[in-house]
Amino acid sequence: MASRSSQISRIPQIAQIPQGVGDVLEGGSPFGDPWQGVDRERLARAVREQVARPVAGVDDMASYLAAQVADISHREVVGPLLDGGGASGVVVRRGAVIASWGEPGRAEMAYSATKSVLSLVAGVAFDDGLLRLDEPVSDSVGLPQFTDSPGRAITWRHLLDQTSQWEGELWGKPTRVDAQSTREGTESAGGPPGEGWAYNDVRVNLTALALTVLLGRALPDVLRDRIMTPIGASDGWSWHGYDTSVVDIDGVRVPVVSGGAHWGGGLWISALDLARIGQLCLREGVWGGRRVVSRRWIEELWTPCRVKPNYGLSWWLNDDRTVWPSAPATGRCARGNGGNHLLWVDPARDLVVGSRWGADVETLLADVSRAVAPGG
Repeated sequence: MASRSSQISRIPQIAQIPQGVGDVLEGGSPFGDPWQGVDRERLARAVREQVARPVAGVDDMASYLAAQVADISHREVVGPLLDGGGASGVVVRRGAVIASWGEPGRAEMAYSATKSVLSLVAGVAFDDGLLRLDEPVSDSVGLPQFTDSPGRAITWRHLLDQTSQWEGELWGKPTRVDAQSTREGTESAGGPPGEGWAYNDVRVNLTALALTVLLGRALPDVLRDRIMTPIGASDGWSWHGYDTSVVDIDGVRVPVVSGGAHWGGGLWISALDLARIGQLCLREGVWGGRRVVSRRWIEELWTPCRVKPNYGLSWWLNDDRTVWPSAPATGRCARGNGGNHLLWVDPARDLVVGSRWGADVETLLADVSRAVAPGG
């Protein structure tokens, strides 16, 4: 395998998109000419305009996060923070990088894009026969959060598609304080699991806790061994929890990661490594001819939630064009901080876009999609 520095040096910079193929993410599996059906000038213009739309203030993450969180209480940050390095990203077509900007190899906080990676790790447990989506979590893990009447009815699907409606406190943060929960108006307060949907980081953190206990290992170790190493990711990513987020497993204190950066922590990853994850999903769980995640699990990730049809298992689905109205209905995405962190996967165009700390990503997606003809 080529060194990380040589990989980065071969990524074509958008100022001069080369005529040839750029850095091939998935070696050993040719998918055809990545430039076929691509309007080079339109692509170059789309990326130049994105470079000019950096998110302001991210070089001081503590101040930035404080301004972002709308919670009326429990606002204190309890996990580590990483100052941002500015707008960066990659466009991948047929497995090859055809455009990049900024520092695509620099790790950045992924914010809620972490949730989609968490659901991918759940696929490891699914493929190993440890997790059955529609069975109660209490059947496989012995955590107190799942022992009362509503808790016993929560399934793994409920956790992963954010319909658990669990109420409680975890790592010092009560579910009720997360202002995100009420923004969609789709939660059925006090209702049973599966009957309402809410974007709640405390509940996602409960998912991370349950998966840690189920797998018996820290989730970053599982992610590294089962996904990131097989897809050739760098060693520059990391995944963090909170100061107090640990669980005892057979007498060993195991750290538990967070599913976002609402109170710090979460996945820290580069645009290039994020694109590799997108490429894995685009190829239905296969990398370089090797099965990494089952096709069935990728299908589950992108199956619409009954009470929130534009959401799957922690992935956003643009089928009805309600996530990004100007972007194609064929796209799926992991997004964080209102889209300032984005992983876009469009199977119809054999296209992956990773964008970090760039504003107005809907325009980026629309412009790039117009530059790349559908048809794979």
